[in-house]
Amino acid sequence: MAALGDLSKRLFVGRPLRSAQLGETLLPKKLALPVFASDALSSVAYATEEILLVLSLGGLTFIHYTWYAAAGVAFLMLVVVASYRQNVHAYPSGGGDYEVATTNLGRRAGLTVASALMVDYVLTVAVSVSSGVANITSAVSSLQGHSVVIAVITVAVITMLNLRGVRESGTAFAVPTYAFIAGVAILITIGMAKIATGHHLHAESQHYRIVAAQHYTGLALIFLLLRSFASGCTALTGVEAISNGVPAFQKPKSKNAATTLALLGGIAVSMFMAITVLAVVSHVHIGEKGHVLGLPRGQDQKTVIAQVGAAVFGHGSFGFYYLQAVTALILVLAANTAFNGFPVLASILARDGYLPRQLNTRGDRLAFSNGILLLSGFAILLIVAFSASPTRLIQLYIVGVFVSFVNSQVGMIRHWNRNLPLTEDPARRHQMQRSRVINTVGACVTALVLVIILVSKFTEGAWIAIVAMIVLFTMMRGIHKHYESVALELTPEDEDEVLPSRVHAVVLVSKVHKATIRALTYARATRPSSLVAITVDVDHEATQRLKEEWEHREIPVALEILDSPFREVSRPILRYIKDINRKSPRDVVSIFIPEYVVGNWWEQLLHNQSALRLKGRLLFMRGVMVTSVPYQLASSGRIIEGRMPVAGDIRRAP
Repeated sequence: MAALGDLSKRLFVGRPLRSAQLGETLLPKKLALPVFASDALSSVAYATEEILLVLSLGGLTFIHYTWYAAAGVAFLMLVVVASYRQNVHAYPSGGGDYEVATTNLGRRAGLTVASALMVDYVLTVAVSVSSGVANITSAVSSLQGHSVVIAVITVAVITMLNLRGVRESGTAFAVPTYAFIAGVAILITIGMAKIATGHHLHAESQHYRIVAAQHYTGLALIFLLLRSFASGCTALTGVEAISNGVPAFQKPKSKNAATTLALLGGIAVSMFMAITVLAVVSHVHIGEKGHVLGLPRGQDQKTVIAQVGAAVFGHGSFGFYYLQAVTALILVLAANTAFNGFPVLASILARDGYLPRQLNTRGDRLAFSNGILLLSGFAILLIVAFSASPTRLIQLYIVGVFVSFVNSQVGMIRHWNRNLPLTEDPARRHQMQRSRVINTVGACVTALVLVIILVSKFTEGAWIAIVAMIVLFTMMRGIHKHYESVALELTPEDEDEVLPSRVHAVVLVSKVHKATIRALTYARATRPSSLVAITVDVDHEATQRLKEEWEHREIPVALEILDSPFREVSRPILRYIKDINRKSPRDVVSIFIPEYVVGNWWEQLLHNQSALRLKGRLLFMRGVMVTSVPYQLASSGRIIEGRMPVAGDIRRAP
């Protein structure tokens, strides 16, 4: 069974890599872009749609406000990209926002950022995959109703690819990412050419009417506009991933990361604004379910990018299906940004003692396998809980990422304030002052947007993300407190080096067989101060037979029989050991337990259950050492060389 498990692991994950091969997994810019920027690039596929969905609550008359919301999002994207370029130069170790906040604002701020990012990474996977599946079902209507199953299978496939290592996953995801960029570029080129030559673009939903949810004026209108802007800010998700993944870049790491970040910002803003223009010009009408009139009964609304693609290329054309295919792929693979960010962040938190230390261990392919599996598990849970609905999941989104944005930029301001007085080089001081200005603008803008998001989205589902962040923050503090208390308790003191006065060896016996004889000979070989065998009298006749055989074989170890009127095994043994400890507190009691080693799982259920329960209780007793003495049965598949001791051997044992 073990061999079969190893074979299947090699098939899905690949051959293990040596630690020295870590440098071979580093990414050039051409692979780093699809690995770390696919989330931000893919967001342009649904950011415009989120703006239109919110504005549609006021009816079609509010569609013209799309320009203002989109322009605000584009400006914000450029500010955040410029700000994070300062981060990757100042903190290239890969801690990203967490390291910036912890170093400059303290542990609480660092944990706040970490909890926000981890929640956001999980939501990135759930939202990206669900949006990708929504685009697939927009093109292939026969798949509608199977979104959850498709999404779960997709997450499993992405998980397997990431378990094979960062470089392999980057190679696998590069083609779809660049195919998406090319597809959108062709869409924009043809669309703008048609507009310039006087052609009119017509979306299939241009004749749909949208019933306003209510009448918006005054403060209500301002609130609606702010909410549409907040929804469009989903385009910014994933920008921070590059600052968390600087160690994965080839040298010079900071320069390559900053260049990749600039490419990401330029491409994402251009595509987002162009798709928004085409959506408005072609009269895409999309609204909340139940408010759209003219939609055929039983048919779901097509996504905005699907409608724009049909308007530009023609419905059913090669261009339309190509765009839908690459959009679905990039949305699904956008989850890969989280699969590269979450495990690295989790490993740093584990190193600092805020998460279980297993998350800091690299797997066979030098990826943080435990973090990858943890992320996929939580993402699948969300997908199932929210029925793979992008509209429902999107309300939980972007809160975490803007919490990290604000803390990171404030931390960078303190970083420059602390380092400026220590710098004498005029050119370097000028560069630091410019960086401080950029980070100050970034902090002000992102703080304002965070307030807008919290106010406009809190009741729509953002409160769930906030609660999850609070729970995660509390849990990480609890884990850190536990690790600190354990480290303090395990700190050696002088008295810990004092040898025990005596060692009392106790061998547990149920029958006289080869396993028992092996345990007795091993116990004698340790040369304890005293040695005794004990058995519990739960069956008087069986105990008498054991005693007679013991005497018949002339075993040179005293056998003590513990009375058990209620036929319990563990309690009399524990009482016996406590009596020894009470009489000699400075002595050590060494318990030897014979155990069978079997090869089949069902055999394990038939043996050693009493021993397991007893060991579990003995581990909590001070001054007690527990030793399992294994005896390999034939089914274990092991070849036992030599022969087992017989009655005469134990008398000759030292």
